[in-house]
Amino acid sequence: MSVKMKKNKIRQALNKGNGIVRLVPAWVPRSFLVPGGRLKLHPDDLYALGGHRGGIDERWLASTTNAQNGPNTPADEGLSYIVCDDGEKVLLKEAIELMGEAFLGSTVMEKFGGWMVLNKFFDNQGPIPLHMHQMEEHARKVGQSGKPEAYYFPPQLNMKRNHFPYTFFGLEPGTTKKQVKQCLEAWDQGDNKILYLTKAYKLQPGTGWNVPAGVLHAPGSLVTYEPQRPFDIYGMFQSLVEDRIVPRDLLVKDVPESQHYDYDYLVSMLDWEQNTDPYFGHNHFVEPKPVRAEVQMRSERYIENWVVYGSKDFSAKELTVLPGKSVTVSDDSAYGTIAVQGQGAIGVLEVETPTMIRLGDFTKDEFFVTMQAAKQGVVITNTSDIENLVMLKHFGPEL
Repeated sequence: MSVKMKKNKIRQALNKGNGIVRLVPAWVPRSFLVPGGRLKLHPDDLYALGGHRGGIDERWLASTTNAQNGPNTPADEGLSYIVCDDGEKVLLKEAIELMGEAFLGSTVMEKFGGWMVLNKFFDNQGPIPLHMHQMEEHARKVGQSGKPEAYYFPPQLNMKRNHFPYTFFGLEPGTTKKQVKQCLEAWDQGDNKILYLTKAYKLQPGTGWNVPAGVLHAPGSLVTYEPQRPFDIYGMFQSLVEDRIVPRDLLVKDVPESQHYDYDYLVSMLDWEQNTDPYFGHNHFVEPKPVRAEVQMRSERYIENWVVYGSKDFSAKELTVLPGKSVTVSDDSAYGTIAVQGQGAIGVLEVETPTMIRLGDFTKDEFFVTMQAAKQGVVITNTSDIENLVMLKHFGPEL
């Protein structure tokens, strides 16, 4: 498709939605994990990308970031597509590259050059291996950028909590760098026993956590809504999870080759002060807080809470429109959004929360709201007379 044709299709989609476009689900597998089966993807499609690539346990939202899943990764894995008028699709990434100001506004494009946030759902039967995401200093050495992230556990997707609803965070105060090095040196001996150096916290649906870059964490088995910086960069620090070997390649995936066995360097990727913070839980646990407390107290139509906050890199809100109600909500910047409960409309576009999705389906639960539409105010309507309409809204970095 030529650039001119793509621009025409993008304009048509923007015009049809009055500045709001519908997105296609972007599914991502992980070879070292077992899917939890709660993202509404049909059970027959969990391994439809091939058993050798692993099960599909992630859905990336409003994504312009490529998944880094090794040499067999398709070029568009992890990328979101816009649904066009004729049933065709155009990458959101290409749309922003071609018409960024129409989507994000001139100030964002001048300052950041694009949509600088990645959001996803991840859903696993058990825990993810203990790992970290590099800080800026170490990420730059492999041509990437540091990656803080945050978690929120949507109640609508966590009716079942699966095998391990706990997350390990950080290191026990008093842990030494020598102890961590010894665990990494024992990688090929089965369990490297690094979980003995950390602490697990029980996860609570409707709450979340902030996870700075350089902090060790082993996410548990709740479905997690995860805003983060737009890089698929990480280093695994645990060699065995649920009796499955974690390849050492995943420890050094984003490490300069000359330092793959430099254990001082590997340990230096950890933010030691944050990892050994004796008040880690107090300092990083997040509970929802009202976006507009004085308005919300008077409203009989909607509830809107911040569910991710405290970071300059990203934030997120949860909007609940009560049965049979309609509300106009304004925001200061463009955002991606996904419905996790109910039905209705976002502007002139229909919203339906799916019960079952086949791989390749075009759903009506995910959208991107442009800067202009967000500032003008988006009308969100709940067409049910008995069920809430609940939407999660993810935002990029602060201006």
